[in-house]
Amino acid sequence: MRKQVLAISLGLLTLGSFAQKKELKSIEKALKNNDFTGALTIVNSLDASIESADDKYKSKYYFLKGQAFAGKKEYQKAADAFNQLFDFEKKIGKERYSGEARPKLDKLIQSVSERAVNLYNKEKNYDEASKFFYLTYKLSPRDTAFAYNAAVSATQAKNYDAAINYYKELIQIGYTGKEVQYFAINKATGKEENLGNKVQRDAMVKSGKYSTPTEKTTEGRSATIIKNFGLILKEQGKTDEAIVAISKARKANPKDLNLLLNEAQLYIELGKMDKFGELMTEAVSLDPNNPTLYYNLGVVNFNQGRTEEAEKYYKKAIEIKPDYADAYMNLSVVILDKEKAIVEEMNKNLSNFKKYDELALKQKEVYKEALPYLEKADSLNRSLDTVKSLMSIYEVLEMEGKSKEFRGLYKSMK
Repeated sequence: MRKQVLAISLGLLTLGSFAQKKELKSIEKALKNNDFTGALTIVNSLDASIESADDKYKSKYYFLKGQAFAGKKEYQKAADAFNQLFDFEKKIGKERYSGEARPKLDKLIQSVSERAVNLYNKEKNYDEASKFFYLTYKLSPRDTAFAYNAAVSATQAKNYDAAINYYKELIQIGYTGKEVQYFAINKATGKEENLGNKVQRDAMVKSGKYSTPTEKTTEGRSATIIKNFGLILKEQGKTDEAIVAISKARKANPKDLNLLLNEAQLYIELGKMDKFGELMTEAVSLDPNNPTLYYNLGVVNFNQGRTEEAEKYYKKAIEIKPDYADAYMNLSVVILDKEKAIVEEMNKNLSNFKKYDELALKQKEVYKEALPYLEKADSLNRSLDTVKSLMSIYEVLEMEGKSKEFRGLYKSMK
């Protein structure tokens, strides 16, 4: 009696395997006919029983399932099926279909990433582009740059909720944006070229067509991510969260000048110029030869009424960068600011001719002091403002030739 029961059990197993084999052939036939819906119907019917199938049938099932979902453009499910195949065949130590599946998955990922790029560059549909960039990342988690692209695209689309989620994920996975690029010199052109990856670069050098292999690490994006994250929070009215996010990042990287400047930018956005000034002073201590930092300190101090300090910082910026047009222009503005008090006194002494004339001479001295800085700004970067200001000063200083020249220039530029 025991033998009879065993025979019946073996018979049931054989029938089950036969049915699975038959169903898998039906899926193959549907795929050949591009009947992806039909293929998925059969795939779904096997879901419950596939765990008990022989290893060879299980491998084939995952392989066909991936193709069926790919045909339906259900990319995430297709990738999941292919990854199930890779994991399973790695576990059993025998590759039956992984070799065929890998290029199919690569092609699928390439298709999604190309769609994302087209949506962003050609169609300017940033919201949809963000979804496809993120999908590319989910299909190939090692390619974290696609998650960054998703965040940038969502921000561009003003889909701030999505952007925040993408940036949070980037921060969570520790994405820095730094990558090693592999270069070599093309012997035919003499130019250095980025050859993609180390294997490709080394192969091209070995071929004799390229020489002098080098490697360069790109600048990281950590500071940009934190800055964007903070600015989006601010855009959403979450000012406190924005400040916390950037401050937290700065505590972890206290000497990161970019992070400091991004925090400073946030305080500008919030109108907190006193805090901005503090951070600029800190920035100068980190990078004492950066003219832009001194220029910004000049702006802050002038806006807060500390004209002597502003003048000092603008002169320091010019000392470091002698062709800094904006610093020359702002320095002339600081000097001309002295005129306000003189004009007020002049208005009070309209009937006191002696006093009025003394004040008029003082006014001219201010103009003479500002003139060389304004002329330098104009020579470096001529604008309607520089021309108009110089025209006025030349008139007051009775420099008729220059006054006439700049009056003509002003008319031609208006």
